[in-house]
Amino acid sequence: MTREEKSQVIEDLAGKLTDNNVIYLADISGLNASDTSNLRRACFKAGVKLAVVKNTLLAKAMESSDKDFGDLPETLKGNTSMMIAEVSNAPAKVIKEFRKGKREKPILKGAYVEESVYVGDDQLESLVNIKSKEELIGEIIGLLQSPAKNVISALQSGGGKIHGILQTLSEK
Repeated sequence: MTREEKSQVIEDLAGKLTDNNVIYLADISGLNASDTSNLRRACFKAGVKLAVVKNTLLAKAMESSDKDFGDLPETLKGNTSMMIAEVSNAPAKVIKEFRKGKREKPILKGAYVEESVYVGDDQLESLVNIKSKEELIGEIIGLLQSPAKNVISALQSGGGKIHGILQTLSEK
């Protein structure tokens, strides 16, 4: 690979790092061809982009990016695959689901999710439980609507009681 090609790859990676807020790094080495194909299909269905990257080029792209990746560059040893998604927990769910078939791979090296850095495979469960932006907005709207619904129902039931009392009094 020539120096110009490397600089172009670094620019492309830096652009991907800048444009995305959900970036996972995983080790998928040791998977046979059919398992790798199945993993790629699972990623595609979940809206996750999977790409194998060179560690040195990714490290240089991280350095040139304006984001703070914390300890993530230190995880760039061995084979590295980059998983990019819109939903913050989608890659973690793909990894967890893929491992259910008694597989040990892919191994999570680290993740950058909405300015938070997670390092190590032991963080997978907490990443799976992260709620997406849409889920959080839905919960907040539900919480905000709850008191208003209570007030409206209290007013409606109170209005019904007053109407019943007035009707009883008018009949007498």
